[in-house]
Amino acid sequence: MKTYYFDHSASTPMLPTVIETMSELMKLHYANPGALHRSGAEALKLVDRARGSIAERMGAKPEEIIFTSGGTESNNLAIKGSIHKATRANKHIITSAVEHASVYECVRQLEAMGIRTTVVPVDRFGRVNPEDVESAITKDTVLVSIMQVNNETGVVQPISELGNVISRFPHVRFHVDGVQAIGKVPFDWTGWGVHMYSGSAHKFGGPKGMGFLLLKSGVELAPLLNGGDQEQGFRSGTQNVPGIVAMSQALRLTMESRDSRRARMYAMRRQLLDVVDQIPELFINGVHSNMDNAETETAPHVVNLSYPGMRPEVIIHMLEKHGILVSTQSACSSKSLLPSRVLLAMGHDEDRASGSIRISFGDEHTDKDIEILGERLKSVVAKLKPLERNIK
Repeated sequence: MKTYYFDHSASTPMLPTVIETMSELMKLHYANPGALHRSGAEALKLVDRARGSIAERMGAKPEEIIFTSGGTESNNLAIKGSIHKATRANKHIITSAVEHASVYECVRQLEAMGIRTTVVPVDRFGRVNPEDVESAITKDTVLVSIMQVNNETGVVQPISELGNVISRFPHVRFHVDGVQAIGKVPFDWTGWGVHMYSGSAHKFGGPKGMGFLLLKSGVELAPLLNGGDQEQGFRSGTQNVPGIVAMSQALRLTMESRDSRRARMYAMRRQLLDVVDQIPELFINGVHSNMDNAETETAPHVVNLSYPGMRPEVIIHMLEKHGILVSTQSACSSKSLLPSRVLLAMGHDEDRASGSIRISFGDEHTDKDIEILGERLKSVVAKLKPLERNIK
């Protein structure tokens, strides 16, 4: 039986040309880019070229690109780096109730250290109200951290409106977790009032263990890692030359095809939700495709569904027996048996928040694949229906 991978939000397959590039670089360019000899200089030249390419794709300056090990490090660097650099006695962070664990747990750790935190609520679709953020800002606020695309539901936050609000408070920095957004939805680095923006290569066809933080010129951070003063002193450690170049290539290919990919994936999302509407046991969490402005308020590649009262691992393993690979919550939280923190924040009860699965697709999928997914989803739900009372 053919296996269909519908877990792109957790990790995308590496693009074949990116694999080839990375493999070749590992053979040829193994020198440390900090070395003074010719091989080191060649490696550094590759890093600089990749930095320029990523900057061009993101609408930034090359010096605004800080290479990291991925989204988690980028988020932690932005948040902890901002807090530790701030010199005021009282420090305050604002975030939302639906952030990825790498933001949510980072903020919780700082809160345990005495940093005051405000968690703004979301509406039933998972969206933040910019007025709530504005009301929460005080003279002590150092940072607002809000994700662009939710990793569980695909809901898009109003980053432009939030940036406009935050820009009225010059002492406040605005960080955006863009890990699920890059290559999927639009972003304007220069026009939206964002000071820091996190990206991760394995979410857009690049290698795991590589990411970047866009850092607005003039914004200062305290480094998490001290050492050799690489990455302008913000992130010490020998640069991963093959990983950096592979990430830049993956980003270039992703951004070149972004518009056509978005159109394809929105069409597949509508196709899948038309099937889900025929399965009364399933509920859509987030934005439905038939809502006004659906294609500006949700990313095209994520569908979150609940079977209230049914344990998600049961659904996932049943689908896997039918060749369909999906996930529950985020990959970072998938082993937790607790209800989804995101769905609870959206106002759903524990049954619905405990029985959710996430379907996420990508470039390799076709309309036929979505048709097969829909058929097998129907079949699995029909088989589980008689078992509801025993599985809850």
